[in-house]
Amino acid sequence: MLASQVGQHDVAVDLIERAITHDRTNPRYFSNLGLALASLRRFEEAIASYDRALSLRPADAEVHYSRGNALLAQGRLLDAIEAYERSLLARPDHTQALCNRGAALAELGRNDEAIASYARVLAIVPDHAEALSNRGSALKALGRLDDALQSYDHALTVRSDDASALFNRGVTLHELKRFEEALSSYDRALALRPDHAATLANRGDVLRELRRLDDALASYDRALAARPDYAEALSDRGNVLKALGRYDDALASYDAALRLDPSYHEALSNRAVTLMALDRLDDALLSCDRALALRADSIEALNNRASVLQELRRFDEALATYDRIGAIAPDYAQAQLNRALLLLLTGDFARGRPAYEWRRKLPSWVERGFAQTEWSGQDIAGKRLLLHAEQGFGDTIQFARYAEFALKRGAHVILEVQPSLKPLLNGLFGVEVIAAGRDQLPPFDLHCPLLSLPHVFATELATIPVRASYIAAPAERIAAWTPRLPKDGLRVGLAWSGHRDNARDHERSIPFARLLPLLAIPRTSFVSLQKDVRATDAEDVTSCGDMFDLRADLRDFADTAAVIAQLDIVITVDTAVAHLAGAMGKPVWVLLPRVPDFRWLLDRATSPWYPSARLFRKGQTDTWDDVVAGVAAELAAMAR
Repeated sequence: MLASQVGQHDVAVDLIERAITHDRTNPRYFSNLGLALASLRRFEEAIASYDRALSLRPADAEVHYSRGNALLAQGRLLDAIEAYERSLLARPDHTQALCNRGAALAELGRNDEAIASYARVLAIVPDHAEALSNRGSALKALGRLDDALQSYDHALTVRSDDASALFNRGVTLHELKRFEEALSSYDRALALRPDHAATLANRGDVLRELRRLDDALASYDRALAARPDYAEALSDRGNVLKALGRYDDALASYDAALRLDPSYHEALSNRAVTLMALDRLDDALLSCDRALALRADSIEALNNRASVLQELRRFDEALATYDRIGAIAPDYAQAQLNRALLLLLTGDFARGRPAYEWRRKLPSWVERGFAQTEWSGQDIAGKRLLLHAEQGFGDTIQFARYAEFALKRGAHVILEVQPSLKPLLNGLFGVEVIAAGRDQLPPFDLHCPLLSLPHVFATELATIPVRASYIAAPAERIAAWTPRLPKDGLRVGLAWSGHRDNARDHERSIPFARLLPLLAIPRTSFVSLQKDVRATDAEDVTSCGDMFDLRADLRDFADTAAVIAQLDIVITVDTAVAHLAGAMGKPVWVLLPRVPDFRWLLDRATSPWYPSARLFRKGQTDTWDDVVAGVAAELAAMAR
């Protein structure tokens, strides 16, 4: 027994077996031999030795308990539970047998029974740290996250250095979307176990949720240094690299995960999204199909496959795939919304408008919680109607036009917009304009989010409320900017990238260097309308001496509008600048990917929303260089 206590279990086995040759009737020899054998993971021999001990002393609670542990280590859960229950018959207050019995029940998914077993432990020892921690895990498995968190916190007041409890507490906080607290819990666990791969990987997941992508990548790399064969960490690392726009690196990470686990269907599905970003659409479709061969009902893989089919302009197949998702998971909002966007893109407003309301089911939707009724088209004469922005700046600019139509129905309209849009939209159509989060909401009777107005007004392609212009820059801003703008040549405004967080940003934004052929056109003067310049573009923009770079002084959209008002034309990708120029009636050329956002529709050179817009689209095999070359030719002709 001394040898076993200092870790020399093979020596212990030899000595105890020699003792047994002298006395084969002592049950303690056999139970001690079982403990030594179990320490060497020779579980079958250990169980046989425990059985011999029990044949000599059948009611020995400790031997039944130790036998249960050996069975549990073998994964023989039902046999282990029976052994623990025999131990408890002999000794009902055996807290460790109760605790391990709970663990076996939890592993079988019988979490309510597990919790009851832990409750018996805690009735005897209220501060039993292991029972409290295990109880937390069973509660978490039942979705009782707040109760689970309370149990982990109690466990940690008893044993603050319990790395397992800290890890599980972090997982619970993560599921509760309390990301900063989850990160703190993981960091405390790592202070105790710095190389625990699962904690490092989960920490990466939380950092990704917090949009700390570089830190997330570093955490995944630490997890993989500790455990190079960690396929899940490789796949999650790929997700971060994809979010960073490092698509080649992301693909390599997914491929490494799949070499370790070829059946990893989630990695195959995410790999497809990366291949799509790399414009390898046929390969992306194959990756989706491989994922679906492994799991035919994978909603993510089906949704990604529909997206790939859409990019391939196989629209009927994409719609059929969305319908298949709807049959499997009718409440999967992202696929329902994607279907709506495809219907709107193809001009099917009748089906697309109501389906677009699925956006309210997404996690990104912010429910305002108004006590007042939402307006759905009923009579509003004499009513105070609040129309509120819900998405990006471009969306607000585009759909603010509906305020005029609500006004014509006799309502007093209050238009709530993003603060940086208020100076521009103040007084639009004579409605009351307020800044979200800054101005106090005035009293109102009804409300409606801006992007639901096309549905409320039953807008069809032929009935889009179109005006040559409906937004004008403030006169005093125009006067302030006049001295700072070029006087000679064709005055051209440029914008080349949108918000990085947009899901389609990699498709719609263009590196500034791709636009340099435009700046070489004679008799032109270029003005940057790009408020935020990315680090990847900064050097090219700074070194370009042929463009007026105004970003430091563009305070809000009223300034941008004042500059646009004094230009001859605006050339932009699909971003808020395109909507602003269109709403002002300024000639605007919009550079679009092969399959654009729904509002630009398909295969049109003009926009029904903005009469002054001209659309330059990528063909199926075009690059941005091809599109820019076409724009350059047209611009040169205009400059001449």
